[in-house]
Amino acid sequence: MERTFSSSCPRCGAPRAPAPECPQCGVYYSRAEARAARAAQATLAAEPPVDFAAPNPERPPHLPAETLRWDGNAEDARMELKIRLFAVPAALLLMWMLHSTGMGHRLLRTFLSMWIHESGHAVTAWLCGFLSFPGPWATPVAEMRSPFFSLLLAGGLGYLTWRGWKRRERLLLISGPVLLALQFVGTVLIGRAKAQSFVTFGGDGGCMVLGTLLMTTLYASPESQLRKGWLRWGFLVIGAAAFTDAFKVWWNSRSDLGAIPFGISESAGLSDPSRLTDWYGWSVNTLISRYVTLGVLCLVVLGMVYGVGVFRARAAVRA
Repeated sequence: MERTFSSSCPRCGAPRAPAPECPQCGVYYSRAEARAARAAQATLAAEPPVDFAAPNPERPPHLPAETLRWDGNAEDARMELKIRLFAVPAALLLMWMLHSTGMGHRLLRTFLSMWIHESGHAVTAWLCGFLSFPGPWATPVAEMRSPFFSLLLAGGLGYLTWRGWKRRERLLLISGPVLLALQFVGTVLIGRAKAQSFVTFGGDGGCMVLGTLLMTTLYASPESQLRKGWLRWGFLVIGAAAFTDAFKVWWNSRSDLGAIPFGISESAGLSDPSRLTDWYGWSVNTLISRYVTLGVLCLVVLGMVYGVGVFRARAAVRA
């Protein structure tokens, strides 16, 4: 192996002279270089091997190396917990604030809550045996009940229940019998005039009930298409807008009767509150109490679903 020489003395660092010994300290260059090489080899032999699993300043000493790799499932679980904690309260608060402004209220009612209001009329009519179809600002409802339509709807709800039992889908297995029971009460046990009053009540009532159901889609299971896509976010916004639009009116009417939308509209004639008081004999106090009670019950149900959803999200994070 070819030996290389440094340009300075290995001992004192003075410039190297052409002579075999240093003129500054008198040491022989060859002996000093041999001694330095042996010292370097001894230092390398005594140095311990590097342990990459040992604690270092960049890793907490109490954590093993296996726990430091990134876990996508854990990160998704933590994000889902944050969504379930804050999404629904934030949506309700934001929609309440927007409905308190003139422009925000008109936009939300025109593009979101109006359609849920009219759908509430239609769904209530179907459960009471009347043909109906929701439209913009008005929902035509048949004057007489249709036995054929009632049987067709009962068959569809029965098939929904059977499919839920066959596929072990809890949502279908619960919603099918509940809707069948509501249809039986609305079609068989309630007279035609009383059922028509419920159809009128189902406008703002549907805003609160259907709006609550739409908001609960935020807590869909990971296998649901609502969770895989962005549908649950759209349903959350629509449901919060519809619920707050109706509930805010009747909550404020407890202390301000002027907040009740009595009167005539250009597209649908008498408003729902005017029909309920003038045609069906509901008192103003009955009107307010029934709407407020329904809204509070919807909030209780939403709160229960919220609590279960947060509990399950916390369990997923711990797992």
